[in-house]
Amino acid sequence: MKKVSLIAIDGPAGSGKSTVAREVAKRLGFLYIDTGAIYRALTLKAINEGLDFGDKEALIALSQRTDIELEDSSDFLKVYLDKKDVSEKIRMMEVSRKVKIVAALKGVRDNMVKLQRRLGRTSSGAVLEGRDIGTVVFPDAAHKFYLDATFETRAKRRFDELKKKGFGISLEEIKNDVETRDKTDMTRKVAPLKKAKDAIAIDTTNMTVEEVTKKVLWIVKSQR
Repeated sequence: MKKVSLIAIDGPAGSGKSTVAREVAKRLGFLYIDTGAIYRALTLKAINEGLDFGDKEALIALSQRTDIELEDSSDFLKVYLDKKDVSEKIRMMEVSRKVKIVAALKGVRDNMVKLQRRLGRTSSGAVLEGRDIGTVVFPDAAHKFYLDATFETRAKRRFDELKKKGFGISLEEIKNDVETRDKTDMTRKVAPLKKAKDAIAIDTTNMTVEEVTKKVLWIVKSQR
């Protein structure tokens, strides 16, 4: 099998990893893979089908019969759920609140990791971002980064992002959501959020997207 250049970018919600990963992928001509979007798409399907989120077996079974595809357009990542574009719908707060339940299930993660690995390995180069890319999905990735920022900064970024998209939600609600997601991501038994030992940590609190992007690109090029 051909050797593919893979860049893993992990970090908590609002750390800037999605925006930076996308920009890095664009400048390198790589495929951008938002692994969080994959779990969100599955969560949206569970909501649409009225599944009981306490029924673990039903959620795992759903992950086995769901087709999720990513299309890296010039402006944003398009997410297709069973051939339908759900790029905007997966960002709804209902999905945000419930995705942590789905993402914590081992059976679901096993199936989704297979998809992520297939997407990465069949590309000519890929930038994957999430919470367990450098530790679980691609522990052998050529380049690993862990982005983080202060809680207040991350919550404000998430709030601004949703406000720009027209979602009516308060900053306090966003803070509660981010705090809950942090706790869930870091304490779950299966693939918890943590920095890979060989990942390069970047504090993005006082950095612009451009500054972080340039730093990542400089490190990647210097490591080649």
